[in-house]
Order: sequence, then structure tokens, then C-alpha cells
Amino acid sequence: MSKIGKKPIEIPKEVSVEFKDDEIFIKGPKGELKKKIPSEINAELKEGKIFLSPKFEAKKVKALWGLTRSLISNWIKGVSQGFEKKLEIQGIGYRAELKGESLFLYVGFSKPVEFKIPKGIKISLENNIITVSGIDKELVGQTAANIRKIKEPDPYKGKGIRYLGEKIKLKPGKKVAAAK
Repeated sequence: MSKIGKKPIEIPKEVSVEFKDDEIFIKGPKGELKKKIPSEINAELKEGKIFLSPKFEAKKVKALWGLTRSLISNWIKGVSQGFEKKLEIQGIGYRAELKGESLFLYVGFSKPVEFKIPKGIKISLENNIITVSGIDKELVGQTAANIRKIKEPDPYKGKGIRYLGEKIKLKPGKKVAAAK
């Protein structure tokens, strides 16, 4: 039995959920999502709660049961509250700029790096802090990781793009030999 999968998912009043075949449609104040759920999992809507159960007993199905419950819970939270990740740009002359549907990063390369913003993601800039927000937790996290990957923090000086509040363990530089 899955400890997580057994828990019912509470649906807030402002969110509507509908099941059709193996798809779930979720509408809320922030937007709407249409996702596919595994065919091995039964989903029922009772009294404002979603109950999940496996169709048959197998190790793979037990794992999918808990995973599906967590994913549906995140989708509901996304359409009602949304998700956001913050990235910080550190380094002299390092900056970012929004132009249309692209984010241009000036992070020490000879040309600015253009990052196309995926659909469903909103990016805002304020004092070298990039805020990535949206209703799909997976897409928000992946977009933030892709932006960070453009210029990861340098282990010697700490320059680059990092998550807000992320601690970088700096390596000691080479020691200068004493003159004889």
C-alpha cells in the first residue's frame, strides 16, 4: 500500500476538476491544465476530494499510485496559487534583459545568450533577480534549471547564475610561492 497514494486530494472551492478517459482537466484562477494520468490508476471524484486507487497489484503500479497523487496535488496547487523560482545573477557586468518572448543574458560571453521563454511561463526581472513563474511545477523548475545551466556559478569566484539563497562553496585559489 502506498502511504501517499491513500491520502485523498482536497479540491479548493475556486478549482474545478473533471475526468475523461485517462485525462484530467483542472481549471482555476491562474489558468487551466489538461494532463494524462496512468491507465493503471483509478481516479474518483467524491464530495470535493479526489480518491486514487490502483487497478491491480504490482510493484510498478504501487509506485505510480503515489506519484500520480503527488502530481495531481501539484497541478491543483498550480492552478490555484501558482509556482515560482528565483534566480540571481552575480558578476561584474552580468545582467539580463527581456525582449518580447526572449530573455537575453549578458554573462561574460562574447555575445548575449538568447533564451526562448516556453509557453505557460512568465519571466520578470528586478535588480539582477530573475523570477520564473507559472502553473506547472515541472515546467517552472525545468525552465529555471535551463537558465541556470547557461552560466553555472564559478567555483573560484562565485560568478554566474544561481538560485536565490543558494550557497556556493568556493575553492581556494593557487597559493603564491614566497620569493627567495
